[in-house]
Parts: sequence; structure tokens; C-alpha cells
Amino acid sequence: MAGGGAPAKAVEPQPHPPKEQLPNISYCITSPPPWPEAILLGFQHYLVMLGTTVIIPSSLVPQMGGGNEEKAKVIQTLLFVAGLNTLLQSLFGSRLPAVIGGSYTFVPTTISIILAGRFSDTSDPVERFKRIMRAIQGSLIVASTLQIVLGFSGLWRNVTRFLSPLSVVPLVSLVGFGLYEFGFPGVAKCVEIGLPQLILVVFVSQYMPHVVKSRKHVFDRFAVIFTVVIVWIYAHLLTVGGAYNGKAQKTQISCRTDRAGLIDAAPWIRVPYPFQWGAPSFDAGEAFAMMMASFVALVESTGAFIAVSRYASATPMPPSILSRGVGWQGVAILVSGLFGTVNGSLVSVENAGLLALTRVGSRRVVQISAGFMIFFSILGKFGAVFASIPAPIIAALYCLFFAYVGAGGLSFLQFCNLNSFRTKFILGFSVFMGLSVPQYFNEYTAINGYGPVHTGARWFNDIVNVPLSSEAFVAGCLAYFLDNTLHRKDSAIRKDRGKHWWDKFRSFKGDSRSEEFYSLPFNLNKYFPSV
Repeated sequence: MAGGGAPAKAVEPQPHPPKEQLPNISYCITSPPPWPEAILLGFQHYLVMLGTTVIIPSSLVPQMGGGNEEKAKVIQTLLFVAGLNTLLQSLFGSRLPAVIGGSYTFVPTTISIILAGRFSDTSDPVERFKRIMRAIQGSLIVASTLQIVLGFSGLWRNVTRFLSPLSVVPLVSLVGFGLYEFGFPGVAKCVEIGLPQLILVVFVSQYMPHVVKSRKHVFDRFAVIFTVVIVWIYAHLLTVGGAYNGKAQKTQISCRTDRAGLIDAAPWIRVPYPFQWGAPSFDAGEAFAMMMASFVALVESTGAFIAVSRYASATPMPPSILSRGVGWQGVAILVSGLFGTVNGSLVSVENAGLLALTRVGSRRVVQISAGFMIFFSILGKFGAVFASIPAPIIAALYCLFFAYVGAGGLSFLQFCNLNSFRTKFILGFSVFMGLSVPQYFNEYTAINGYGPVHTGARWFNDIVNVPLSSEAFVAGCLAYFLDNTLHRKDSAIRKDRGKHWWDKFRSFKGDSRSEEFYSLPFNLNKYFPSV
């Protein structure tokens, strides 16, 4: 052979090594950015969580008989409680940068309470609103005990210790992807506003950092603020220019920037307080139905907590920390019931997606955002300005955030053996059924006005219909059951599931990284050894 040398050996392509902590995160849980940057990022989290905070009361309060004044007060209360619960969760709960806000999971059960016949004898709409609110408060207070007991007793720890990367994939993925109905359908309600927002936020966050090189990551980190301001001004110009004059009422509500009615109705200064609507009332059937909604929220929030820990570049969550976070989420639902927010509390999926967009998982940033929530809930007029952002703008942001959370669930596949037929069955069957079953329930409800289970007891209908309408709940429970019953004791299958990767994080004690991320402040761990 020419040159007398041996032929060069072809280099075999190597697979990407699994990463217990997500790399390329600029700031993890315990490494806060500089104060000016942290304040802007906190304000950005506040803007993102406003969507759910405004949309849910705007939909429910008019059905309860309330006007713009009641709607503004409920939004203020929900914002105040969200700030309080976010601080409690980040200080004493999971210690993750998780925003605790309103949830669509509780809406069907809340609507059932609104439609209850016992409120039809009240002619005064405001009095009817208060009676329904007190009934919702009572059911939330009872429902909160489920998560409080499961979380603080350590029972949820015993459940989640059997989670593996394989069973987590369908759960976390559909926590994000399962909210597709709040993405582009919301954008399409006013496509001339929503579509520019969607295109602009993708361009600014994904393309601009490569076009304009900057060490400070201005475009990808603050894309939400830049794009929302630009499109909001554009929407306002369309409004004052008369683009929607004479249009259908539905179009005007979705597109105009002056139709929310919040700025005029909101008080200048108001501090929400417990039992502001009167003493809660209790109904056993409604309480049981709300407890089922709380259990569905518990499963969904488990997936959301795992997504937050991933995008905060933390180590896998120990079961005890997950249980502790669930306990404090139960406290959050209790606080929601005491204050009267018309809704329960859950880990904000959209804010989990924002962690991925900005690549900043700092706990301090989320605590600053909680400060903004409390501040603007008290100064009602100022908070109402931001709450008047058209819903299609927020829906465009949801398209990115929910996609990020869903992709975060798929990322756990790196720990699993994808060549295993067992893995393929559990993964494919649970995801397919997680999409198919809720599609049937939601489609049936949309056509008939009630769910497939339709008896004279509305509370019983909700106990069955609500969980089977949740994509994440169906997929997560099915994957958990199959993964823990199909030949799981085989040592080879244990590796196929990816369980061996997570076993060393079963307790955060003894692992310096986990202790840094999840330990309670003020040396409180010694008082709460079980959770």
C-alpha cells in the first residue's frame, strides 16, 4: 500500500449521552441573574400568567351573574392569591421556580355549580353571583384536603417512587401537547393580531439571536416583552382606526383593546381578603366532584413539576420533594377557596414553557414575578391595563410554551431503550389513548351540551367526565399502570424503563446537587424529615 500505512479506521457515530441535568441553561435554580435582568424576567413571567388569570374569570363571572366590577375584583383576587401561592411554593414547597396560578382543570366542575338549580330563585344578579361564589369556595376548601393529606402524609411520595422515565414521557408530554385547543384556535379568534404575534415571537426568539450576535442574549431572553409590546400597539392602532367598527360582537371582544371593561371597573387600590364574598356554603355532591377535579390537577401538576425541574436544570425530583410540593399545592387550593378566586390552583404550564424559552430557571426570578402579581393586584387600575391584552396575543405565546413543555416530556426518552417492544407499546398506547379518549368526551360534550355520562346527579357526571376529558390524566395513569405491571421485575426491563437512572435520586440527602436545589430554608428539613 502506498506510504506503507494502515488504512484509517472509520469513526463510528456515537449516540448523544443522556444528561441528568439539562445543559445550556444560563441560570439554574440557585444561580440568579443580575437584578435588572431578574426584574425584567420576573415581569415577563407576570405577563405570561395573566392569560389564564384573565380568561377564566372573564368566562365564568358573567355566567354567575356578575358584571365588570365583579369580574375585575375576581381577577385581582386570583392574581393576589397566585402571587402568594407562588411564594409559598418556591420557599417551602418543591422549591422549584414554578408559578402557581389558575387552572382550566377546575372549570367544568365550576360550571356545574353555576348551573345548579338552587340558585335560579335569586333575581338580583349580583346576589346570585355571591351565592354561587360561596358555593364554589366551599367545594374548593373541601377539595384542598385531598392534596394536603396526600402530599404532607407522604402517600404521594409512595406513589411517585414507582415513576420511571418511561411512564413520565406520556404524562409530561401531554401536560403540554394536551393543551393544543388553547393554542392556534385562540390565535384564529383574531388572526390579524394572533398570527403576527406568533410569527414575530418565533422570529425574535429563534432567528434573531443568530442574526444579531450578542453575549447578553437580549432577543431570546426578552422576546415576550418585545413582541407583546409591538403587537399590542398594532392592535390598538387597528382599534382606534375603526377596523372593527360594525363587526360581530365576538370579533370585537377578541380583537379590540378597549372591550375588556376592566380598566373602568377596577378600583384604584384594593387588598383582597378571605371571605370577602361572605361565608362559604357546602354541598356534599359538589365537594366530591371538586375533589375529583383536584385529583386530576394533582396528576397534571406532577407532570408540570417534573417539566419545571427539567428546564431549571435541576436533578430529577426525589419523590419526597414531589410530595411536599403537592402538599403546598393543596394549601394553594385552600387559599383560593378562602379568598374566593372562582378557580383552583395548579402549576402554570405556560410559565414552565417560558423557562425553556429564556433558559433561565432561577428561583429568584419567579419570586420577583410573584411580587409583581401581588403589587398589581392591589393597584387595580394599573394591573387592569396589562390584563386588557387581547387574548389572541396570549394564545400565540401558548403555542410556544405548551410545545416546549411537551418536548420536555419527550426528552426523557433519552433514558429509555427505544428498541424495546415493551417500551414502544407502553409509549404508543398510552399517548394514543391519552389523545383519543378525551377527544371523544370533549366532542360528545360539544355536540350534546353534556358529557357521555349523563345522569340526574350532576356531581356524579363530573366525577367520571372530568378525569376522562384530561389528556395528561388519561395518558399518565395508563402509562403508570402498564409500566408497573408489565414484567417490571426483570433486570433488563428495569434498564429499558430508565429506572436505574433515577434510583440514585430517590432521596435528595447525600447528593450535594439535590440538597442545594431542594432543601428547605432556615434549616427546616430536620422538622419535616418525611416530606
